[in-house]
Amino acid sequence: MWRGGRTPSEGVERSETGRGAHPTIPATHNRFSITFGRMLQISQRGQVMPPSPIRKLVPYAEAAKKKGIKVFHLNIGQPDIETPPAILDAVRKTDIKVLEYSHSAGNESYRRKIVSYYKRVGINISYDQIIITTGGSEAIMFAFFCCLDPGDEVIIPEPFYANYNGFAVAAGVNVIPITSHIETGFALPPIEDFEKLITPKTKAIVICSPNNPTGYLYKRSEMEALKQICLDHDLYLFSDEAYREFCYDGEYISAMHLQGLEQNVILMDTISKRYSACGARLGAFVTKNKTVYDAAMKFAQARLSPPGLAQIMGEAAVDLPEHYFDGPKAEYMARRNLLVSRLNAMPGVFCPRPGGAFYAIARLPVDDSDKFCQWLLESFSYKDQTVMLAPATGFYGTKGLGKNEVRLAYVLNLQSINAAMDCLENALQSYPQRVQKNYVSDSLLS
Repeated sequence: MWRGGRTPSEGVERSETGRGAHPTIPATHNRFSITFGRMLQISQRGQVMPPSPIRKLVPYAEAAKKKGIKVFHLNIGQPDIETPPAILDAVRKTDIKVLEYSHSAGNESYRRKIVSYYKRVGINISYDQIIITTGGSEAIMFAFFCCLDPGDEVIIPEPFYANYNGFAVAAGVNVIPITSHIETGFALPPIEDFEKLITPKTKAIVICSPNNPTGYLYKRSEMEALKQICLDHDLYLFSDEAYREFCYDGEYISAMHLQGLEQNVILMDTISKRYSACGARLGAFVTKNKTVYDAAMKFAQARLSPPGLAQIMGEAAVDLPEHYFDGPKAEYMARRNLLVSRLNAMPGVFCPRPGGAFYAIARLPVDDSDKFCQWLLESFSYKDQTVMLAPATGFYGTKGLGKNEVRLAYVLNLQSINAAMDCLENALQSYPQRVQKNYVSDSLLS
């Protein structure tokens, strides 16, 4: 049976130890009910593939809009920052007679050019250590497929990017969550807690810094601790660095800055959030491990090539002036400060200040964040407006965690964030299942 970490679906059960998940086939999806023609059925992998916790409430949002209610989308990391006109113009001005396949690793001109981008952030690599991918998602999948076998285990600090679960199911890999806590701002759990989870099946640790969904920015000491545990136990370190440009309260430390860990690191990257170009679907798989690179190239060849027009955009993006990020970074910081201050001013709400990215997790005085987020869209409005949030349960691998937490993406302008927080504040006051409890002391709000 496939074991792919916790999924939000009802057909997944967790063992009492909390280590991984054991997908089971729901009664409504047995081999006799999923039939087409003569007993055709979908795969067990298809049955246990988790739905997106970020997008599962979309039908309720669409229904609310049809009723004339404005929905503020804080549920998904789709920035409203304008995509740089220069990179869109690069595509418009291209004189292409035939849109051909690129090299499976991506256009050599783009790979050579992106080397200079990485050099600016202190990562020294060569163009033949980069495979351009269809978004950061494909880079993550390549890492799972190249470095892990079915039944292997990968440790991921939770809460984590929900789609890691889907990639794990596809690869037949067992996600082992290790819990970080809101009281510490979601700092890296103690290294001794990692040691307790390592088994002969453990092959990798996955991190995201700055983090999605918490916004936590790992400190150098935490990265060095991860380096040591990977060396001690011969583990890969998969490093998702989609948000490196948006570090606010600390130093950006890449896994590729860790000396002595070069052969263990797989860097997974994307231009989606960096240049507010999510629809380009352009990422990168980067490693100095030649054996891993060669294996990834076979997967890259199997899918032929990454997006052609997007590579033109990516190449043009490298030419943007270094000060380009000053504007978006300042805007996100202002949004973060407003969001966090508004949340912590609400009775019973606690939100640690994230150090990077554009996400925050808040604890609310509600009994069930999934029900609350659905209620916001289905039964609530304030001045014909409401807010769409992502229930945090979908970002945890341990069953039962995140029940009173939500993820908020501060990807809207300041005026919209203020209006969204007005909606949330009024919603919490009128929500029938509001929990009357003060969760944290004032000292934690500093």
